[in-house]
Amino acid sequence: MDMMSSIAGMAMGMQAAQLQQNVSLSVTKKSMDSVELAAQELLKMLPSEPGLGGQIDTYA
Repeated sequence: MDMMSSIAGMAMGMQAAQLQQNVSLSVTKKSMDSVELAAQELLKMLPSEPGLGGQIDTYA
């Protein structure tokens, strides 16, 4: 009976580790999506035309 409880304990431990890995991966994906959206918003705020210092006066 000791061997059966040992196997059952190992199986439960493996399931807990799998669940922890899945949760960690899910949180990481959500974090990456959030960072991607923030980067897209920052890119939208960049001016489309060159601003001050964007042109060089070669006739000076």
